[in-house]
Amino acid sequence: MIFNTFAYFILFLVPAAITFRLVRPAAQPWVCITFGASFFIFFSLTQVGGAFGAACIVIFIWETIFSRFYKQGSVLCLVGIAQTILFLIVFKYWNFLTGLVFGAPTHNPLYWAGAFLPLGISFFTFEFIHYAVDRYRGNTQAGTFSEYMAFILFFPTMVAGPIKRYQNFLPSLREPSLEWAADWRIGMTRLLTGLAKKFALADLMTAFTNHLNHADIAQAQRWVLPIWLLAYGMKIYFDFSAYSDIAIGSARLFGMKVPENFDWPYARTNAAEFWKHWHISLYRWLLDYVFIPLGGSRCKPPRILVNLMITMFLSGLWHGAGLNFIVWGLWHGMLLAVHRTWSKWRGKRTTAPTLAGTVAAWAITFVTVNLGWAFFCMDLPTATFFLKRLFGG
Repeated sequence: MIFNTFAYFILFLVPAAITFRLVRPAAQPWVCITFGASFFIFFSLTQVGGAFGAACIVIFIWETIFSRFYKQGSVLCLVGIAQTILFLIVFKYWNFLTGLVFGAPTHNPLYWAGAFLPLGISFFTFEFIHYAVDRYRGNTQAGTFSEYMAFILFFPTMVAGPIKRYQNFLPSLREPSLEWAADWRIGMTRLLTGLAKKFALADLMTAFTNHLNHADIAQAQRWVLPIWLLAYGMKIYFDFSAYSDIAIGSARLFGMKVPENFDWPYARTNAAEFWKHWHISLYRWLLDYVFIPLGGSRCKPPRILVNLMITMFLSGLWHGAGLNFIVWGLWHGMLLAVHRTWSKWRGKRTTAPTLAGTVAAWAITFVTVNLGWAFFCMDLPTATFFLKRLFGG
């Protein structure tokens, strides 16, 4: 995790936030660009991709140049979307997709032995696509060259989100808060909250989640298995929400606000509410750029369910290049489809929900969501073996 290193705070966050506050407004985007590019190159060289990873900074430069030609209804917006998807396929899915055709790496003539993921590619490609789509629709202004580049190189959100929208980021960049003391107090509090979640809670769960492998599962008593899986569900929540806390707190030091990403998702009583409160920026992105363009809820009921399954299939695939992630996405698609079908069959409530009914709905949601993590944290054969053992197979 980059956010828990001294380098992040000493070399980037603190000097960038102070410099941003001290320079004149016209120079503030360039502060974001300079520190963002340095952040990308430094952590690529030291942690992700090495020299080839650092060279991927040209993707940001090319995207910024090409995006200057985006206009409402322009075919170049569609070209921009296509090239962004191509970048993602090449770096993230090349070996997975060619492996589906040719099999194991030893039999795959197209296998890329030196494959790597550029730092933050899953997140910055979503922001590239969002901007191209919204420029095509006429939903956002172009801004200046430096403003757009500051948007895509804003390093607090580069690695793990939240996924920003340009039309929301631009006003914050142009008119950041001038309340230094309040912003730093709120920002540092959020930062420390995130670090506490990471070290005191998420890392604590590792003692249990390390056992989610075939050998340990085969030897474990059955009653231990749900504890391990529940520990993973807690770990991924505290881990990911910690990243978001640190990103949101970091942005606040600049006097800027980025979207919230988590709002007590495990307290929800159905799959739809879970997704509205789990990785909120991803949920809204999928809603606006996948589900609604497919027809959303305006279609006939069977097509709505298909739209849900396609959306969650893509969500699963985005999370990782593996069949297990696809199954995880389809699992959540099924949960959402079942909830929608149940809600439609039941119709509008005529009485207030009972306490017992609410508790039952929460328990079903909590259990089914956590069962799905088996597909997320293990490859498909291991996850299948885990569930067979869990349920007595």
